[in-house]
Amino acid sequence: MVNAVKVALFIAFLLAGGAANAADDVASAWAALRGDGHVALIRHASAPGPAGDPADYKLDDCATQRNLSEQGRAEARALGERFRAQQVKIGKIVSSQWCRCRQTAELMNIGPVEDAPTFNNAFVLNARRDALTAGARATIDAWRGPGTLVVVTHGQNILLMLGFHPREGEVIVVAPDPASENKMRLIGRIGPS
Repeated sequence: MVNAVKVALFIAFLLAGGAANAADDVASAWAALRGDGHVALIRHASAPGPAGDPADYKLDDCATQRNLSEQGRAEARALGERFRAQQVKIGKIVSSQWCRCRQTAELMNIGPVEDAPTFNNAFVLNARRDALTAGARATIDAWRGPGTLVVVTHGQNILLMLGFHPREGEVIVVAPDPASENKMRLIGRIGPS
């Protein structure tokens, strides 16, 4: 019984430490976004369906693509509210040309959104993924501000740039780092609300 209590206390201690580290990670990420020269990589909000798009999708026709669900639309608006509440200093907002990304960026309502084809869907455009990733890394590496560069893209693109797959609506905060292989350094992750 005593050993079981010790094990339970040890596990509780580890879990509490992990929660504290996660809170520090989120706080550091928001603090970075309030300054200059950081990048917020955002995976689009909830869009139901399998990865990718139907084979006959058309980039200029949202009806042929996966789009945000009502929940995804609410998530995008809530994310914009979080950016405003945290007083994120917005320098520029760019988006993949896919409708679910543009919808996320527009519904956040934090500024004008520009198309950035280098952040287009690397899952669908898998034959071009190396070029897309190189272009995305160059864009991030060149950002110095003022403010934060907000990028709305796809999970596959973030996976190729950083080696992990974010959740829908998750914000990955990075800083340009010309010396690193990825051309960026991870500051923190902000989970979807």
